Amino acid sequence: MDLKEMWSLVSQDLRHSLNEVIYNVWFKPVEIISYDGAVVTLSASEFIKTTIEKQFADELAEAFSNVVGFVPEISFVSREKAAAAPVREAPKPAAQAPVSSDANTFDTFVVGSSNRFAYNAAKAVTSDPGTVYNPLYIYGSSGLGKTHLLNAIKNAILEKDPNKKIIYTRGEDLVNLIVGGLLKGTMDEVHAQLRTCDALLVDDIQFIAGKERTEEEFFHTFNVLTDANKQVVLTSDTPPKNIPNLADRITTRIEQGLLADIQPPDYETRLAIISSKAEAIGLNLPQEVAEFIAEKVKTNIRQLEGTVKKIHALVTLEGTSINIAMAQNAISDLASEGMPVNELVNKIISETARTYGLPVSDIISKKKDSKTAKARQIAIFAIRECTELTQQEICEFFGGRDRTTIHYALEKITAMAERDPALRRSVDNIIKNAREH
Repeated sequence: MDLKEMWSLVSQDLRHSLNEVIYNVWFKPVEIISYDGAVVTLSASEFIKTTIEKQFADELAEAFSNVVGFVPEISFVSREKAAAAPVREAPKPAAQAPVSSDANTFDTFVVGSSNRFAYNAAKAVTSDPGTVYNPLYIYGSSGLGKTHLLNAIKNAILEKDPNKKIIYTRGEDLVNLIVGGLLKGTMDEVHAQLRTCDALLVDDIQFIAGKERTEEEFFHTFNVLTDANKQVVLTSDTPPKNIPNLADRITTRIEQGLLADIQPPDYETRLAIISSKAEAIGLNLPQEVAEFIAEKVKTNIRQLEGTVKKIHALVTLEGTSINIAMAQNAISDLASEGMPVNELVNKIISETARTYGLPVSDIISKKKDSKTAKARQIAIFAIRECTELTQQEICEFFGGRDRTTIHYALEKITAMAERDPALRRSVDNIIKNAREH
């Protein structure tokens, strides 16, 4: 599907959702300039652009969603700029996204009561991939080791047989891969990549939720692989049933496999992680300092590792003595205490976007589709919960919206969170992850 065909299909959808007169006045003069798999650029006069953005933005977004399977970012350029701009096509599908790490193995994963089940399940699938626990779905909050286990599975399989074809990718990259294939008319190549592998490992699978064409392709790929006893391993922050807008048939198929959760590490595991990380980089960390860090950093393994690395840097670069005060400073540098409010707000918006599989630009845009609107309201609610910003000040982070919009979001999510424990947990996770990253 090239640009011309895509715009033709979008135009047909607009004619149906609006009417022929409105289409002819406001959309017929519009031209499509480029699409790179995430951003659509259209050309129109300033008057038409302004009118579409004010009155028909939802209809235009929905039309693109119906054609490409999700809502891309839509931008406009003037006729003059369009004439000079190079055409951008969707990126060519890549055989394998370069996001994995050879340093993450089962040997370097610190096992404790909070992650033992997920660790054992991950190890089990490498003994004979595709025959047990297929699919394997690992979930838990950010920073607890899901990506480490996914890499460990990849590395263990390849260590046993370097000829195995492993596809390791992120949910967001999988969307771009499939959309690129649809636009370029190269879906046969995409199928050849995805459906002939020995193991498909997808990190942050929640990013495909609500993107109909991607979900459809993933569902069929999933069935082809599991029917052929090829291993599928997925990760997410939450159980499949709690992923907003994920197709029921995908949820059902995932739940036929094994679900393994990872909880925040207990004190003993945190202490073991600190000792392991210090030993790996040659840092002689006093026991009392290790215990202090384990007491203070309770929910995020990445922050434990970051604290150890910060102490190592201070010792190496400045010759600082290792003591409790130094550890406290290292922790404070990485934690949200003292984090500028603007930075914390931006992290909350970013974490909300990641949780709901949306671009940050959508959260702060004026898009009004239900998924984007809900995510935006949750971000507003989370910001108010952990900052002292007024409603008017919060407006400035969302395109200068009217204060009544902020007030409505706070009232709505407050009421929903009281009735829906899953939503409450989602908000808490967003706040926690934003503070810790």
